[in-house]
Amino acid sequence: MAQALFHGLALALALILPLGPQNTFVLTQGAAHSRYRAVLPVVLTAALSDTALITTAVLGVSLVILALPILQTLLTLVGVGFLVVMGYHNWRDMPNGADPEGSTSAAWPLRRRIRYSLSVSLLNPHAIMDTVVVIGSGAALYAHASEKLSYALGAALVSWVWFFGLSLAGRQIGRWGRRARSLSIMNKASALIMWVIAAKYLWQLIQIAMGS
Repeated sequence: MAQALFHGLALALALILPLGPQNTFVLTQGAAHSRYRAVLPVVLTAALSDTALITTAVLGVSLVILALPILQTLLTLVGVGFLVVMGYHNWRDMPNGADPEGSTSAAWPLRRRIRYSLSVSLLNPHAIMDTVVVIGSGAALYAHASEKLSYALGAALVSWVWFFGLSLAGRQIGRWGRRARSLSIMNKASALIMWVIAAKYLWQLIQIAMGS
């Protein structure tokens, strides 16, 4: 059981470390709000979403995705479109309060921030293809339910610790300098990351299509 636990910890840590849309949104929210209770719903949403993905992966959903190439293609196309659109909105986000429509994520109402956190957690290709498939493949190594549970707990624990730590790091970044400037830089960095990930998955689809 201990081996399965540490396997889940190590694998989830390797998957969560790259700075993707989910990580940058949690980091940005940490920098955007002076009160941590305003950030907490976003952190909880991200952590719960990851826990749900890990659970579905361990239960065998990854086997369904791997068995249906057309499903992989559709999920990837949806994710690519999502990343392109969200990257555009992030690039245009105005954290200095000059936006008359309040488009900056710092000014979003709670429900919108939760919805966005759900979308970057569940609709991007990295979450669907990498997390579900890779973690699901790792779970297939264990035959006993207790080992699978330990493996899933290890993977989920990483998400909870990571997102709380990331939000606290964002708060510190917001305190170091001008909050508006910090948010502007992070929003544009987030947009670039989204576009790079979208281009990566689109290129993979093109290679698959050319090879078939």
